[in-house]
Amino acid sequence: MPQILKQFQLSTPADVLHFHRIVSQAGDVRTHFDLLIWLQGEMQYYLPHEVMVAAWGNFTDGVIQHDVISPMAGARTQHADVDSLKPMLMWIYRHWVDYGRNPCALRVGENGFLPKEKLLQALLGGALKSMRSALVHGLCDERNGIECLYVTFSTRPTYSEADKTNVGVMLPHIDVALRQVSHLPEQPLASGPLNHAQLENTLKPGHNMSTREVEIMFWVALGKTSSDIGRILNISEFTVKNHMQRVFKKLDVINRAQAVSKFKALCT
Repeated sequence: MPQILKQFQLSTPADVLHFHRIVSQAGDVRTHFDLLIWLQGEMQYYLPHEVMVAAWGNFTDGVIQHDVISPMAGARTQHADVDSLKPMLMWIYRHWVDYGRNPCALRVGENGFLPKEKLLQALLGGALKSMRSALVHGLCDERNGIECLYVTFSTRPTYSEADKTNVGVMLPHIDVALRQVSHLPEQPLASGPLNHAQLENTLKPGHNMSTREVEIMFWVALGKTSSDIGRILNISEFTVKNHMQRVFKKLDVINRAQAVSKFKALCT
């Protein structure tokens, strides 16, 4: 504990309670939505990122699975089959191994982390193209003979040495949280415009929200204001509020708190 206090500069009792509250929430994660809210919430204080890719399996043989966790449109597990992601993941994995399997940071130019596969470029690549840095670390599951690689992508120009230390401490908690989430059903890559079912397959069937409404509700659930959401999605605050009014009618609620509660209930 003294080492953690030093690493995270937890100088006051309030700092310690804040850190303890965040890592304790790992045990409460049960769904992909829980995981998203946790990672995009207070975890951002210690591990800032917009997209997280988790990959696990036998990297030596290239037999791996993956999960993509992000509130960004298109950055979804079902939008990136593992064969399309594999070249990038294998390159990142080898970089991590060359770094002694220690936390390491990567930087890219103006094109971002753009996969070569064309369909992936149109989906997940749209999000990765805006990323400027990545933080990489992994764990070895000796009992099952697999390795687990975690990559966080950020629009920040670089990750600091402090960030590398942070991911070393936080990764075991993230790994525990992800292991409590069931695998998503395999889905084919979309060949046309995204619809609401493709946007987030953790939503239960039967809801009638549009892609944009679902996307906005994710940000609302993360505590973002209409002004914040407008800047994030590059739309006006007025447009955000209009979408929210339609969501209120569809969910039969009268305010944001009720809308978030019902939206979470739709997530499996």
